[in-house]
Amino acid sequence: MTTPRTEHLVLPGVLTAEQAAATVRGILAVQREDGAIPWFRGHHLDPWDHTEAAMALDAAGEHQAAERAYAWLARHQNEDGSWYAAYADGDFADVTDRGRETNFVAYIAVGVWHHYLSTGDDTFLDRMWPVVYAAVEYVLRLQQPGGQIGWRRDDDGTATEDALLTGSSSIHQALRCALAIAEQREEPQPDWELAAGALRHAIRRHPERFLDKGRYSMDWYYPVLGGALTGVEAKARIEEAWERFVVPGLGVRCVVPNPWVTGGESAELALALWAMGESDRALEILQSIQHLREPESGLYWTGYVFEDEAIWPRELTTWTAGSLLLAVAALGGHEATCAVFGGELLPTGLDPDCCG
Repeated sequence: MTTPRTEHLVLPGVLTAEQAAATVRGILAVQREDGAIPWFRGHHLDPWDHTEAAMALDAAGEHQAAERAYAWLARHQNEDGSWYAAYADGDFADVTDRGRETNFVAYIAVGVWHHYLSTGDDTFLDRMWPVVYAAVEYVLRLQQPGGQIGWRRDDDGTATEDALLTGSSSIHQALRCALAIAEQREEPQPDWELAAGALRHAIRRHPERFLDKGRYSMDWYYPVLGGALTGVEAKARIEEAWERFVVPGLGVRCVVPNPWVTGGESAELALALWAMGESDRALEILQSIQHLREPESGLYWTGYVFEDEAIWPRELTTWTAGSLLLAVAALGGHEATCAVFGGELLPTGLDPDCCG
């Protein structure tokens, strides 16, 4: 096992170099030899969290391990461009949820672009382009006339037209990354540009086109994290619900009114704050969740029930550690992570705000 690069993963009150290296090793210890990264060994793999963990490995300089994770996706992509929602312990032959969720499928574009920016490996980009192309085409087949993306297709082929704001916001980021890949390869995709613009317009102007999941913190910050809301709009959205979701000194609630803070949501909010230019508040959020760190493994507990002072569930997840490492990498100036989550090198002007 290599020694992770940690100079940009050191953050006061969050990670020392030794702690950062331990967290990276914790993710690597869960990764299977075939490249799969389940939540933890014995639990399932889903394509979105698998990709998030791979991105964290790239942020730590573990490029070969990250590439193996993307190779796993390339080998096991379904003929329609999708992946299933869950694989037992990362075993592609043991599918536990045969639904195909659009935001899970789209996220490979974010990971592939992040890996390319981390490595400059044109051969990798060439190899993964057909995989990304097929994934994006699958997702856009579920785009609705209003721009929003239906969130799932069942195994019998039935498509769900209902859209989730969190999922569609994540897809917005993925479409921009896919367009950046297409531009790098000099293969313009004007239909993708139109789709991304329509999706951004729906997110910004038409909340009624999405299922009401306002109790969940992800629906609060994901339009910012996914890049659909920026500037004054982003700041207004975050301020409006700050006291509703943020528990000072403990982190971010997953869902209100439940007395449960979660590491993944907290780290993602920190990323959104960093993207808004509010690094000080991002740092405070990351410092507030260090009570979730398990020192021996370097990984993080999924959540904490503060009324009962109980760790729950008792699981150390690779994606929680991955999201924290990515937030720290952004604050630490890691170029690829900053570019992907800060919007640098991603196409702009994709919102046809004249649409109804």
